[in-house]
Parts: sequence; structure tokens; C-alpha cells
Amino acid sequence: MNYDVVIVGAGPAGLSAAIRLKQLCIEKNVDLSVCVVEKGAEVGAHILSGNVFEPKALDELLPQWKEDEAPIDVPVSSDKFWLLTKNHAISLPSPFDNKGNYVISLSQLVRWLGLKAEELGVEIYPGFAASEILYDSNNNVVGIATNDMGIAKDGSRKDTFQRGVELKGGSKLIEQLQNMVCSYMQKIIRKFDLRKKGQGQHQTYALGIKEVWEVDESKHKPGSVLHTLGWPLDYNTYGGSFLYHMKDRQVSIGLVVALNYHNPFLNPYEEFQKLKHHPAIRPILEGGTVLQYGARTLNEGGFQSIPYPVFPGGAIIGCSAGFLNVPKIKGSHTAMKSGMLAAESAFGLLQEGLNMETYWDNLRNSWIWKELYSARNYRPAFEHGLVPGLAICALEHYIFRGRSAVTLKHGKPDHEATNEARLCSPIEYPKPDGVLSFDVPTSLYRSNTNHDHDQPAHLRLRDPKIPEVENLPKYAGPESRYCPARVYEYVADEKGLPKLQISAQNCLHCKACDIKDPKQNIEWTVPEGGGGPGYSIM
Repeated sequence: MNYDVVIVGAGPAGLSAAIRLKQLCIEKNVDLSVCVVEKGAEVGAHILSGNVFEPKALDELLPQWKEDEAPIDVPVSSDKFWLLTKNHAISLPSPFDNKGNYVISLSQLVRWLGLKAEELGVEIYPGFAASEILYDSNNNVVGIATNDMGIAKDGSRKDTFQRGVELKGGSKLIEQLQNMVCSYMQKIIRKFDLRKKGQGQHQTYALGIKEVWEVDESKHKPGSVLHTLGWPLDYNTYGGSFLYHMKDRQVSIGLVVALNYHNPFLNPYEEFQKLKHHPAIRPILEGGTVLQYGARTLNEGGFQSIPYPVFPGGAIIGCSAGFLNVPKIKGSHTAMKSGMLAAESAFGLLQEGLNMETYWDNLRNSWIWKELYSARNYRPAFEHGLVPGLAICALEHYIFRGRSAVTLKHGKPDHEATNEARLCSPIEYPKPDGVLSFDVPTSLYRSNTNHDHDQPAHLRLRDPKIPEVENLPKYAGPESRYCPARVYEYVADEKGLPKLQISAQNCLHCKACDIKDPKQNIEWTVPEGGGGPGYSIM
């Protein structure tokens, strides 16, 4: 199937790109065919974010969004910042400026954007996972292929077998909000040396774990925003929590843990369960009900880690490129703007004889670049711990205001930051009480995650011996702890020896395993389209 433009991923960037392309077609009275493929069962099913939304890019893309009833209707009403100790919450000056922003569900906003795109003539195909990049004889990207459906675990064809589809485009935009570390995207970056051509530094990630609760009316304060640092994490581990009051008595709560943590015994899921028992957090949730659970990785490298976003035949937009503003804790607005800029360059390529390199030029001249440059030192400031990080960030925010002459560098890649178990102390976590804290199977049920059990595993070991030979003896089997869905467990084999068991059907598509595995032995590939979580209010 041939299209003028193929966009991978129906996230904020991909849909913004599609909408902008069709807007330009209307303005210039031309017709371009635009296709969006999405691995989730429906648009928004794999979208998870905090989310305090800054409408800057949406104002540019669809200025009538209020009249068009976008699901953005809870303005921020208060903005607090706490440093947590085990038993206390210390109020700090809030560095966030959330005036004019909104507390939203990003999965709901993405669904709305999908409808707007379809109204303009964009073809959206949910349930189709892009599994292969197609090249021509000159090594230019010409499209993608979706994976075959109906393949059994043993590789045989089931009665439901359907051959994958090749989608080819005149220009290809890649956006993977939930799939930013997908192996083929990393292969493109490596193949065309895009990291070196860009800002040069490796990407660094964090794992975000989130629940949406329904709380008592008396405790609900629509638009209330809270961010915290400190407990339950130790002072050498970067991360923090958020608690946002949405509409309809809903509260989203989450913990973000940087994946360059050192102690292999740390379990981000269990740290999140501890958080909810803090004396300042517990009263808000008591008497409430969990509606949904999920997790995803965030790319926190920022300015230093932006790759050159153009390759022969296409461009990288959104979170695949890494436009998260760490001190703002926001990336949706920058992702959307990047999609709009790439769309304008693609239109120029197809209609005006220009080239996609204009996307790189326009990106560097946009407010994205200015914003990320001024925020560039916040994330690496915490490389040596919480206290030095807070001190450096205070200087950046109040004195230098993003104009420091120095650009800090990131430390080791996340997988290299893991210390051997002999150098660390085990961490004992309390058992869940079933009221505020829960076991993984209970949470997994709330994510609506589903995969066909009878399909080839999408989580693959490059060397099947490494878990038992390297990870377990040296690192105490960290994959059994960093995964928030208990995909990886060590169980006894027929000889009573520990062996890694992979329950791929539990996968939340967070990609933490692809990032944090100490030996980079786990490869995350796409399962059958439509599999994975089914988020509706995340």
C-alpha cells in the first residue's frame, strides 16, 4: 500500500503531524495521502502520562480546541512542591509555573486528536504494529512492514493467519511515544549515526508508574497539582512523585524513578507502593478505589541527547527524538510541535522540492530548542545525589535562568550504572495491604493488558545463558524487580536450579527491560498488533 506520508504511532506527535499535513493540503489546495499506524488496539490505548498539559502547541495547531470540546477542562488551581522524609512533608518553593496549564488524561486527548485527524482525511489503522523498516537499493527508508498476525508460538500458521502489510511513503515520519526504545528505532539511529550527528550524548531514561484513583468528594480538589522529591527513594536515586486532581473525583498518582539507579535490589513498583502509605499522601487515597494502573519509560536526556532527526527517507519526531522538558515534567507540547514542524518539512519536500533537512533547521529555530536548552542542566545535576542536584538546580533556576555557560554531561548509560549485588544492601519491602498497596497481579488486571498467549515471544534474549550465568550471580536477578509487570521471574527448573521465566503476556510495553538490563541482553520487539495495555483514562 502506497501513501505520500506514513506515520508510525498515533501519539501526540504523530497525530499532530498528520493534522498539520492535512491543514497544509487544504491551504495549498493539494491532496496528499497520509496514513498513521498504531500498535494499540485503539488510539490512546498505549498512551500514559502524568499529565499537566501545556496547551502551547495545541493553540497553534487547533486554536478552536475549546469550542471543539477537547477533553481539556480542569485548569491547574494550585501548585505545590514537597520534599518528603519518611514521616514528614517539607514544603519548598515551587519551581513549576503551571498557570494556564490543565490536568488531563493524555490517552483521552489523543483519542480526540485522532478524531480530528480522521475528519481531515487521515487514515488511521490501530492494531497494526510496525515491525520492520523497508529500504530501497540505495539504503533509503521507503516504508514499514507490519508483522504477520496469527502466528503460533511454535512458528506455525494458525487459522487466523494474516500476512503483514507493507506501507510505503514518499516521506516517513516516525513517532513512538510508547515505543521510543523499540529495536528498529534504535537501529535507525545507529545505522545513520544520528546520535553523533545531533547533540552527541546517549539517552537516559526513567520509569514512570501510575494509578488513577476515584476518591471521596470531600478530598477532591480539581486542578490541584503536587510534586515531590525524596522519600521513598534514597538520596542517591533521582526521581519523584506526582499527585494530580483530575475531573470526576479522579486523582492520578505516580512515581518516577530514574533508571540509572545503582542498587540492583531496588524495585520501582514496590517503591511506588510505599509512597502511598506516606502520612501526607495516605489520607487523600483512603476510602478510594483504584480505577487503572500502568507504566512507561520516559526519555530524560533532554537537549544533550537529541539525535539528528532526519535520515534518508524520513524523520524522527516526538519522544523518539527525546523532547521531554525535565524541570517542567512535560513533553506532550514539545512532541506535538516537533510533529508539526516535521509535517511542514515533509510537505515542502513533496510539493516544493525542498528537503527534510529543513526540519532540523526549523527545530533549532523553534521554541522547543530554546526551552530545552534552558532546561539542559537540570537532569544531569542530580548525577551525584539529591542535595547537590537541588543546589545546582536552584542556581540554574534563580540565578542563571538557563543561561549558564556550562553544559553538564550525563553519567553512564542506565544499564552500566547498575552495581553488582555484593556492593549493595538488599531492600526489604512490606507486603501489600490490599487497600492502598497491591500485588502485581492485581495492578496488572487494572491495566487491561492482554496478549494472545499463542504467539512468538516478543521479549527475546540475545544470549539465553546470560540470566543464569551473569545477571543472577552478579546482580541478583534485577529483571525480576525493575519490571513493573513481573514479566521476569526466576523459578526452579527440573533440576532445582534457578532459571529465568519470561511471561510476555504480562508486558505493559514500558521498555524498562530493554534499557536497564545490565548486559543489554533483552530485546523488546513488537507483539501482534492490538496486544498490550488498554488505557482509557491514563
